[in-house]
Amino acid sequence: MTLNKELLIGDIKKIPGLILAFAICGYGTIQIKVVNLGMEPWDTLVLGIDDRTGMGFGKITQIVGLVIILLSLIVKIYPGMATILNMFFIGFFADIVSKFDIVLVPQNYFLKIIVLFYGNIILNYGLYSYLKYELGAGPRDGLMVGLVKITGLDVRYVKTGIELMALAVGYLLGGVVGIGTIISTFIGGYMLDKIFQWKGFNPKKTCQRKLTDYFMSDKEKMSVGK
Repeated sequence: MTLNKELLIGDIKKIPGLILAFAICGYGTIQIKVVNLGMEPWDTLVLGIDDRTGMGFGKITQIVGLVIILLSLIVKIYPGMATILNMFFIGFFADIVSKFDIVLVPQNYFLKIIVLFYGNIILNYGLYSYLKYELGAGPRDGLMVGLVKITGLDVRYVKTGIELMALAVGYLLGGVVGIGTIISTFIGGYMLDKIFQWKGFNPKKTCQRKLTDYFMSDKEKMSVGK
């Protein structure tokens, strides 16, 4: 096996744009959280597991991410550079946004609903912004993309279906569900689908880079050299 330096260097040049996309995701995540109308479906699942095990939110988030990656392997979605960076940088930027308090925190209930929609738009635009680089999908998004390809369904249905299952399991385990959780569950897939359509991104045809793509067999190396 030989390292494909040209491919690797080309992808490394995309990292600044990728990091910016993760920053957008981190901002959107915290914007949804601070309106205090309920957490996202996946966070409800994590809280439910934490309620039963007491392992801690952060550790359970990592474990859930690892389990989802393993499930994604079943549908032939393999981790890439962005998969690894996703698991670190979205949380990193979310912490920065929280620390510097740079989000909207309305007190009026009607304004909270509006800001909740705003936060979901930002978050889903961030998801598109990193998926477009095709350097691998994060654990949750990788499973979503894989199921979109397998089923042929629009992302609005697949994303909503996955998050409904996560929400149901989280609720049964004791996770807290609010009106914001319900809204985020049902509008997230629709918003992401509209953003994909707007930007001309087709998740059914996307070819996300795998970590193994940076290595060529001797046979492939000889083929390139011809």
